[in-house]
Amino acid sequence: MKDADPQFTRLKEILHQARRTTIFTGAGISTESGIPDFRSPGGVWTKYKPIEFQDFLASEDMRRESWRRKFKTDEVVRAAKPNIGHMAIAELSEKGLISSVITQNIDGLHQLSGLSDIRIIELHGNATYAACLSCRKRFALEHVRKVFEIDQQLLVCDACGGIIKTATISFGQPMPKAEMLRAEKETLACDLFLAVGSSLVVYPAAGFAVMAKHNRAKLVIINREPTDLDGIADLVLNREIGCTLGKLVDM
Repeated sequence: MKDADPQFTRLKEILHQARRTTIFTGAGISTESGIPDFRSPGGVWTKYKPIEFQDFLASEDMRRESWRRKFKTDEVVRAAKPNIGHMAIAELSEKGLISSVITQNIDGLHQLSGLSDIRIIELHGNATYAACLSCRKRFALEHVRKVFEIDQQLLVCDACGGIIKTATISFGQPMPKAEMLRAEKETLACDLFLAVGSSLVVYPAAGFAVMAKHNRAKLVIINREPTDLDGIADLVLNREIGCTLGKLVDM
């Protein structure tokens, strides 16, 4: 009998044949948890002009505006739960089929899915906590919020007096060196690079897919919409993320 889904059959074959698999996740996996893509209609960037990192550093007013936006939009992220796609990646990792997960997402849903921290490389940081820009001490967002609610006071680091910011990478802020180096190492070590839910247009993050392909790894893209890198991919599946990854767990 002819296979009803030859694309999915090929995906299973590629995954099982791979010696070392790196997964790269973008906003598309988290939209299925109710978190809007920053660029999509209704996303943060369609409502607010992004605050540049240098403006954040230079102006207390910009820092206050940044925190106002954060607390106004944070309810969606706080309420979000890992979906079937996140859970599937965690299960595939437990089965030894995934070596690492490089993510553009800042929502912490991979951690909540049970995926081990040592497998996760967050290129754009994490929006579920804050950190001092000088000494990197972490602060709970609720603590920052309570201080801010008192006449919009800005919490300063109690260890070094530094500026506290959400632990995400803002426009104009340098990419995190350690995470970029880890991502490059994992990309060059893999023989399968599986890009999931990413438009693959945001660089330098999207450059890892190109790097993997140039290093002779297979490139597989799972995304609802076509991407600019479909032409160099070994396999492209334009379909829903969660159900596709969920079927891989059940194979």
